[in-house]
Amino acid sequence: MAADPRIDGYAAAILEVAKAEGELARVGDELFRIARAFESSPELREALTDPRLPIERKQGVVDDLLGGKTSALSVNLVNFVIGVGMASDLPNIADRLAERAAAERNKVLAEVRTAVELDDETIDRLSESLSQATGKDVEIKTVVDPSIVGGVVARVGDVVIDGSLSHRMQELRKTLTRR
Repeated sequence: MAADPRIDGYAAAILEVAKAEGELARVGDELFRIARAFESSPELREALTDPRLPIERKQGVVDDLLGGKTSALSVNLVNFVIGVGMASDLPNIADRLAERAAAERNKVLAEVRTAVELDDETIDRLSESLSQATGKDVEIKTVVDPSIVGGVVARVGDVVIDGSLSHRMQELRKTLTRR
């Protein structure tokens, strides 16, 4: 998929604002999590992208959902994206921002999906393992995805490492049905 200059432009602008405010790591992490919530909630996606709803109402939804739970800067940046009519692109903008923020620290981004929240020690071990496997310094963003059942699915760029229990069970089914 070709890079969209609008998405890159918004991600670059948000990156600069977050850097200027000294909140790049926090904003990058919060926007990444907000984007995953947007992707996993059809109701939220509909509310924020419905052209019939006024911008103020959409921004009110964001304020209600995020106010007090994320930084004021993250709330303002999400409201900005909605205000310019790019709500449907929020996940792509957030992902591009996370990639750029990691690159600022000479790292590559790894999205790790697990069935449960990981503790810091587990994330550190996973980061070391992915760094060794890819030969790159890896920064991990986690996503809780109950469909994983157990284990992890990691994506570093175009490389996907599927160590999930559901994947292992599918492989076992294939093996058993071949006999």
